[in-house]
Amino acid sequence: MLTLQGKKVYLRALEPEDLDFIHEIENTEDFWEISSTQAPYSKFLIRQYIENAHRDIYDIKQLRLMICSKRHRRLGLIDVFELEPKDRRAAIGILIANKKDRKKGFGSESLSLLCDYCFTHLGLHQVYANVTEGNKDSMRVFESNGFRKVGLKKDWTLFNGEFKDEWLYQLLNNVH
Repeated sequence: MLTLQGKKVYLRALEPEDLDFIHEIENTEDFWEISSTQAPYSKFLIRQYIENAHRDIYDIKQLRLMICSKRHRRLGLIDVFELEPKDRRAAIGILIANKKDRKKGFGSESLSLLCDYCFTHLGLHQVYANVTEGNKDSMRVFESNGFRKVGLKKDWTLFNGEFKDEWLYQLLNNVH
């Protein structure tokens, strides 16, 4: 089986045709809390981002992939960011855009595929995620994929005038 293909979803590189989908996600205020976004993104900036998405992960320290259903429908985005090659670690973020597509296993399978990719192709020793307190769906997805809560950052994020705690989740690749 290919690393980025599962039974329900596959992960692929960004394409110019993804512009409107990504623009909608980046400008949906409901998602700003999890992405640390504070202002809208223009289509111009997103187009530039897509045009440069082919650059080497070791150069730009991040990789964003589109999550697609087996019927080629865009479901969301999954990211590798804050890549630290020396320490062989990176952060992971995931978003299933439409609420109707959540709790169907798409996010969990996407996360599993990306972790396999990180460990197999990037040679990472660990991946981690930051999950805001109260984001039960994200907690469940990471925990079901073997991530462990390893720390709590108190009053870590400020959103809509309220400080929220943030959990640090970690998954180690125990294959050396």
